[in-house]
Amino acid sequence: MNKIKWLAVPVLAMTTWVIGSSATKAYAAAPQDSGYYHDQGGWDQPPGDFNDVRRQGFHDGISAAHRDFDHHRHADADDHDEYRHPHVDRAARDDYREGFRWVTTWPCIT
Repeated sequence: MNKIKWLAVPVLAMTTWVIGSSATKAYAAAPQDSGYYHDQGGWDQPPGDFNDVRRQGFHDGISAAHRDFDHHRHADADDHDEYRHPHVDRAARDDYREGFRWVTTWPCIT
């Protein structure tokens, strides 16, 4: 009976390791979704129909999202001066803000 107890622990450990490594391999082998941005040149590239001001807002939004992540903050466009007071012509502010806000609408960021 003593030999069975000594054998049970290594068998249980090996079984746990095999099951755990199988699950990891299954996740690692899962196909990746190509997604909208992958087809457009990358996740950090704005949509092709954005004008220059929206692209500027988009890139500033990416920078702001990186800062939020680095400082463990929730991504919210309203928290950034660049969004509230953009350095663009008054007539172009809505376009800039739309590009900036586009970044914070991604499910993986919010």
